[in-house]
Amino acid sequence: MASQTEHSTAQTPTALPIQIQGLTKKYGQMYALESVDLEVKSGEFLTLLGPSGSGKTTLLMAIAGFNRPDAGSIRFGDEEVILTPPHQRNVGMVFQSYALFPHMTVAENIGFPLKLRGVDAAEAAERVDVALATVQLEGLADRGIEQLSGGQRQRVALARAFVFRPRILLMDEPLSALDKKLREQMQIELKHLHEQLGVTTVYVTHDQREALTMSDRIVVINHGRLAQIDTPHAIYNHPANAFVADFIGESTMLPLVRDGSGRLLYQDHVIDAGEQADKTGDCLLVIRPERLFVVDEGATDSEQTIVFSGLVREFVFQGETAFALMSTDGEHDLAFRFGTDSQSAQNVLRPGDQVALGLHRRDLIVIPKDGDR
Repeated sequence: MASQTEHSTAQTPTALPIQIQGLTKKYGQMYALESVDLEVKSGEFLTLLGPSGSGKTTLLMAIAGFNRPDAGSIRFGDEEVILTPPHQRNVGMVFQSYALFPHMTVAENIGFPLKLRGVDAAEAAERVDVALATVQLEGLADRGIEQLSGGQRQRVALARAFVFRPRILLMDEPLSALDKKLREQMQIELKHLHEQLGVTTVYVTHDQREALTMSDRIVVINHGRLAQIDTPHAIYNHPANAFVADFIGESTMLPLVRDGSGRLLYQDHVIDAGEQADKTGDCLLVIRPERLFVVDEGATDSEQTIVFSGLVREFVFQGETAFALMSTDGEHDLAFRFGTDSQSAQNVLRPGDQVALGLHRRDLIVIPKDGDR
């Protein structure tokens, strides 16, 4: 007998790529989307990430067909769908509210898209059973929606979205209503489910850690424009601008100045940014708190390390990690995060103490000071 994974994956149609060109949507004089170009690869898990009002949900709803852009093109494979109504796009959709039918059982909810499509009852029952097994809800087919936990409801919504075998799956912040522990557990489960189904997936969230955990690539959106598109690793380690650096993870941004020979400096530290830095414009040094480490007092810059000295201004214990702020010059605070098993760091980092922090030059991130693109 075929395994669960073999059974469900073998019957999933070939995933489709999505190509978006010049997509524009205005509300009055405000651009919700401004000339957006984006390609989602076949079978990819792509996340649209941005703050509230950035345009990420507007873009997802345009792909789904629930709003009509003012200009542009949306293609599923070779098919232009910009004028195609939602029910004809064959797209699976998971909403933030789940949108389950409270008067139906779990099985009836999952099977509803099959009923709409006129799928034979015997085949529909088989597909529902496979979907229940895929989301680990065997034995709950006859249970009412009100009897389910938040995590179980989320799985029902997922099963309903892929039971009719769509080639594109869209999800609008489906984990936002769950508590932190369950949300983190479901992130891993969703990632595994995507690997099993192989369906092209576009996922919307405002949670940067969620995006980093789940995505093949991340699209960072700001004011209706795409600020950066790349892998989680590249976006975290090589942000394109100050908005991305600030929005993805924790960071300290320090202003750099140029000396007479064009070198970039912070205080008396020479910042060799290589190809990262604009050769003429103003730049910022981005420092990730977890990349800093305590060094001996009196240590100085070397070919491998930059050393920042100052006074600890604040110290916060947060369980497995601790967070501290060090004032470098009375004007700029340097954020530092470390594991709480680091006894030496805990002993040093007390408010008012003098401390020296090292940063490997390989961890330098330099970005343009102005511009969000």
